[in-house]
Amino acid sequence: MKLIFLDLKTLGFPVDVSGLYQFGEVELYDCAADDSVAALIEDADILITNQNRLDERNLKTAKKLKLICQTGTGYNNIDINYCKKREIAVANVPAYAANSVAQHTFAMLFYLISHSGFYDQYTKRSKDVSRGNGYENQDFFELEGKIWGIIGLGEIGRKVAQYAGGFGCRVIYYSTSGANASSSFERVSLEKILKDSDILSIHAPLNEKTRYLIGLNELKQMKPAAYLLNLGRGGIIREDALASALSQNLIAGAGLDVLEQEPVSQDNPLLAIDNPEKLYLTPHIGYASKEARERLMRTVCENIEFFLKREEHNRIV
Repeated sequence: MKLIFLDLKTLGFPVDVSGLYQFGEVELYDCAADDSVAALIEDADILITNQNRLDERNLKTAKKLKLICQTGTGYNNIDINYCKKREIAVANVPAYAANSVAQHTFAMLFYLISHSGFYDQYTKRSKDVSRGNGYENQDFFELEGKIWGIIGLGEIGRKVAQYAGGFGCRVIYYSTSGANASSSFERVSLEKILKDSDILSIHAPLNEKTRYLIGLNELKQMKPAAYLLNLGRGGIIREDALASALSQNLIAGAGLDVLEQEPVSQDNPLLAIDNPEKLYLTPHIGYASKEARERLMRTVCENIEFFLKREEHNRIV
């Protein structure tokens, strides 16, 4: 049996792939281009990928392919309908990074609301660090009593809600699918969550309901003192609209771990805002704590093992 990992390096951090070798021959690629995949997978039984677009154009050459393992929660990069037609199973890894992403959500927020970058540089560079000398306008606030809005109350959203409650926030949420319900938190409309939230964090997938969910009209409905965080998917926020909102001081600040184009394009309007201290960007690392990466590869191996056992059982039956 041959397993091919197409884009190992796109995980961003080292992962332990040793568990894959128990299933057969393993072929590893750092970052296979989508247009090269067809030639690489002709004899593959199992594919493992993080970001490759997999559809009929490149999958049609893989006549032996039985299983695709997505090393993440979202699998919008895989043509599920084609896989069903070909009877290729697809397995993802839900919820493995909930703790990690929730923690990074708070890391981004605290960096912004505490003006951590400013105070760090001020203290290191200033000859006079006496109280109130040059930093009196860098105001910060407590989370206690604030309203934390969450768009997307899945595993990650619920973990963020748990942490926010621990800081004394009142949590409200908006369900992009209409399916998520919680008796613990108040479900509200998009308009209300925009209007009421002091902190608004996004933890939703990218789909037809969430693409460009937040544009300039939505940003104008937010409080001028509010902070917006996106740790869901790039493309949920219109980046040109957010750049305008930050430059016009429509909101207090934004933290993004995800962008529509990753790595960030140098012509991205967010890189040219008038007040760059209001924006904190990280390179899609929220998922990548050491523990989350261990859970990820362990679950990929469990998915493969489960699939092979089921296949063996079906053959015996």
